[in-house]
Amino acid sequence: MEPYRLVVKQSVSKDLKKIPKKDVKRILAAIRALAANPRPPQSKKLSGQDRYRLRQENYRILYAVEDDRLVVCVVKVGDRRSVYQ
Repeated sequence: MEPYRLVVKQSVSKDLKKIPKKDVKRILAAIRALAANPRPPQSKKLSGQDRYRLRQENYRILYAVEDDRLVVCVVKVGDRRSVYQ
């Protein structure tokens, strides 16, 4: 299977600046892993949207998958309490 291409919105870099560096490393590793498997077992589809959520301790990674173009678009990263707003 061909790996997916990762697209990260510019707003995600702003989101990552607010997060401690030790957690950012783990988040970036999880994002990179999405290229090989865009729907890992621990991901969940968000209801009412064509997006998925991936838990990374107290943080959430929100992303969309475009299977026809083999693209994973990371939309938002943030604390679990405020990322869905």
